[in-house]
Amino acid sequence: MKQIIAMGGGGFLMEPENPLLDQYILAQSPKEEPEICFIPTASGDSDTAISKFYDFFSNQRCVPSHLSLFKPPARDLEAFVLDKDIIYVGGGNTKNLLVLWKEWGLDAILRKAWEQGVVLSGISAGSLCWFEDGVTDSYGDKLEPIQPLGFLAGSNCPHYDGEEERRPAYQQLVESGAVKGGMAADDGVALHYIGSDFVRAVSSRPAAKAYRVEYDGKLKETVLPVEFLGEG
Repeated sequence: MKQIIAMGGGGFLMEPENPLLDQYILAQSPKEEPEICFIPTASGDSDTAISKFYDFFSNQRCVPSHLSLFKPPARDLEAFVLDKDIIYVGGGNTKNLLVLWKEWGLDAILRKAWEQGVVLSGISAGSLCWFEDGVTDSYGDKLEPIQPLGFLAGSNCPHYDGEEERRPAYQQLVESGAVKGGMAADDGVALHYIGSDFVRAVSSRPAAKAYRVEYDGKLKETVLPVEFLGEG
């Protein structure tokens, strides 16, 4: 079963004291102790991000590892990736992530992993990288369109409520046709896809929302149902 879990924000990188989204990701593997691999390419393999990953996941029922393209863990990256149960992509510069992945062939390896049932997940750059279109700050001081891997149809906008410019910029890009209509997620929200279909939104924050943003003669923003993973 092909799965992608795209987080607008949250997880161990943004809310390390709130484990709800990361535990949700782990629960999507049928294994009791899944092997989860962190890919921190977008942050330039930040030591801080890698340390935070191990700090959190070493205390969960899983086997954590990470894949650095600056210090590769194995010569055969395909075998290394396909041996995992869950891939978790960190945030940072989406443009750099795409360039490096394509140079190393990791884009094709990840598609193969997805098709073979490895759960793909990620936050921010690690969220929008799976879609046809997205909105990114990778190019400098303003938000611009980007065309990521295209595993999922349409566009994606993370941090919809977390950064003041995100919502108006995404809406303008959809309205102008610069990016296809698609899905936006507040910080603390994860969009769960099975196959190529969106099936649910879940959150680690009670008030966080998910949206479908489309343009058909006029811009339309639809609030989607979100399941809060905590109590109450």
